[in-house]
Amino acid sequence: MVDSEKVNSLLSEFYQGQIDPESLWKRLKEEGKPSLLREAQVRLVDSLSFGSTPAELQRKRDGILAIETLKAEQNTSIIELNLNLMEDLQKRYRAEIEQAYNNIRAEVERNPQLRVKQVQQGQNTMVIQLTIDEAIKQLPQWQDFLSNQEKRYSQDFARVMERLKRELK
Repeated sequence: MVDSEKVNSLLSEFYQGQIDPESLWKRLKEEGKPSLLREAQVRLVDSLSFGSTPAELQRKRDGILAIETLKAEQNTSIIELNLNLMEDLQKRYRAEIEQAYNNIRAEVERNPQLRVKQVQQGQNTMVIQLTIDEAIKQLPQWQDFLSNQEKRYSQDFARVMERLKRELK
């Protein structure tokens, strides 16, 4: 089996949850090929995304760090630092979104006009009462805020990913 195919096969099992980071480590150690290590790590890093769940990010993080321990020249602390930055970016994003949502929610609760929507139905105009959550989701400033935050944090996440890939030797 070609090296690239071996990495594909191993990572496929890893992504599907058939093997854990420790099993991935054992299997790569058995292969004994340093060239497989970097390729597997780069692929794991490439599979990370800003939208990854914390559990998914943690699992891949564990895999990346486990592989690093197999290398003759390790760069563990820098790799770990970059992985921590990725986690921190996700946490900050969620915290900012939650805080902004709660602030807007308080505003919508105070102002009943924000919970009313006019809908054209044929020749008639109907006034619909929205729930607080529906009203928030329809506010242009909320939609803009979400879009801007997602863009900003996704770009930061991508920069950290690129830096992380450069640190893999």
